[in-house]
Amino acid sequence: MAACRMKEGYNEHQPVLLGETLENLAIQPEGIYVDATFGRGGHSQAILNQLGVKGRLLAMDKDPAAVAYAEKYFGGDRRFTMQHGSFAQLRKFLTHQQIYGKVNGILLDLGVSSPQLDEAERGFSFMQAGKLDMRMDNSRGMDAMTWIASVDEQELVRVLWEYGEERFSRRIAKKIIAERQVKPITTTDQLEKIVSGAIPAWEKGKHPATRSFQAIRIAVNNELEELKQGLAQSLEALQTGGRLLVISFHSLESRIVKHFMQEQERGEYFPAKLPIKKCHFQSKFKQLGRVIKPGVQEILGNPRARSAILRIGEKIV
Repeated sequence: MAACRMKEGYNEHQPVLLGETLENLAIQPEGIYVDATFGRGGHSQAILNQLGVKGRLLAMDKDPAAVAYAEKYFGGDRRFTMQHGSFAQLRKFLTHQQIYGKVNGILLDLGVSSPQLDEAERGFSFMQAGKLDMRMDNSRGMDAMTWIASVDEQELVRVLWEYGEERFSRRIAKKIIAERQVKPITTTDQLEKIVSGAIPAWEKGKHPATRSFQAIRIAVNNELEELKQGLAQSLEALQTGGRLLVISFHSLESRIVKHFMQEQERGEYFPAKLPIKKCHFQSKFKQLGRVIKPGVQEILGNPRARSAILRIGEKIV
């Protein structure tokens, strides 16, 4: 798969599983598609390349920088519409465009974009010092610095355990609470040192702060709840035969996507003792094929793709 090099003015960003995504969207030249996680437009550009003059692509992103990028580099394309917002607002956005229930394909790429990770001031990465922000939409809401300053110890333990699957959640939370009483925790390098110092045994091949940073980012952005809302609204937004593609990167979101697709394929639940057979109702959704993961060559060219998993489903009613 060829890497997609972004326009000048932003760091290079390689869209994950690009070829596999395009193949499974089964793009129709005059179809309507939604890239609900625009990022820096790698997937969007590839979709536009396969659309005809009557095709439409609607993109969304919570990040104001992504919206500004789209308006600057994609704004001249009449087939393209950009919306600032979360995919949890998909129904509202598509209803306004008068296409809710008429969409041929929807893509959700749940990863943090390379520019967000590489820009220190966004606070997503512990690899470089920066303000402890972590908001996908840094124009509104509570940043990670404020969240850490106000969260109580019990809630912090829960977040680290549930969202980061961090087995040393209690030790880390206790250390964070103690340190913030001495000095406000305002930067990524501060938090990284606190977390690393609280962990007695480091997991081989994984930075000790990885799970905690993931957990706090998920909490600050309400990611898992928005994912559940976005998935439900995506299914309703599709027309019959429309496809839903979701690229996940960690076990929590992957599990939510997996269970959602399984439940939709299974159809409406009825207690076992009721005299209702499978033929009495019809599933609205079916999964297509097995999960797809990046190949060796893609991972070598883009190490951030290594944990990506693509799931595909189709609306059948």
